[in-house]
Amino acid sequence: MKKIHLIGIGAGNPDYITVQAIKALNRTQVFFILDKGLTKDALLGLRKDICERYIEGNDYRLVQVQDPQREADLASYQAGIETWHEQRAVLFERLISQEVGEGETGAFLVWGDPSLYDSTLRILDRVLRRGAEVFDYEVIPGITSVQALAAQHRIPLNRIGEPIHITTGRQLAQSDGADIDNVVVMLDAHCTFERFVDQDLHIYWGAYLGTSDEILINGPLSDVSEQIGAIRADARAAKGWIMDTYLLRRNLD
Repeated sequence: MKKIHLIGIGAGNPDYITVQAIKALNRTQVFFILDKGLTKDALLGLRKDICERYIEGNDYRLVQVQDPQREADLASYQAGIETWHEQRAVLFERLISQEVGEGETGAFLVWGDPSLYDSTLRILDRVLRRGAEVFDYEVIPGITSVQALAAQHRIPLNRIGEPIHITTGRQLAQSDGADIDNVVVMLDAHCTFERFVDQDLHIYWGAYLGTSDEILINGPLSDVSEQIGAIRADARAAKGWIMDTYLLRRNLD
C-alpha cells in the first residue's frame, strides 16, 4: 500500500526538526513541494535544505507543483475555503496517483505542525473519501510558531491557573476585547491588535520566527502598537511576504 507522511518541519529554524521527523524523512521516496508563489522562495528553499541536511543518500526525489490559490472574493469565507480545499484535493490525488508507486512513501513537508491551522490533514481525508486512491498516512508533529514565540520571548503561554486561547485575526476581529486574557493570534493580515490599544494589554509579537530574519517586539500594547505596524509593513514590503504570531495578555491589577 502507498503511504504518505505529513511531516511538521517547524517554524523556520532547521534545528527545530525532531528525531521522529528525521526518521520519517529517511523513509520517504518522494517529497511534494507546494509552490505558493515566487515571493516565498525562502520557504521553498527551507524545505529543500532540510532534505539535503537530514536525508542520508540521494535516493529520493522532489516534485514541485503550484499550490492552488484561495480566492478571496467568493460569496463567503466558508465558500472560498470549500472551493480551495476541493482544488487541493484534486491536485493531491493526482500527485499520489502519478508520483507514488505501490509500496512507496510520499511526504508533504508542513510548515509548523500539521495539526495547527493547516489544511493538509483535511485534504488527505478528502482525497480518501473521493475513493480513487487508497493509502495510509502518518502525522509527524512539528514545532509551531506558537511554541517558538514563547521560547524566543522566554515566557510561558499562560499564567498559573489561567487558560490559553489560540485563534486567528479574523476571529479576534469579532471580539470587543473583554474576553482577552491570554490569547495567541495567528494568521492576522490586518494588525487586529490595533483595535485594543485602549485596553490594558501587553503584546509579545514575533515575525519570521526561528529564521535569520526574526523580529521580536514586546511591551504594553498602547506603547508598541504603532511600532509593530510600521515594522511589519516594512518587512512585508522588503520580502514580499510575512508570517507573524503574537500573544495578547491582560495586565493584572
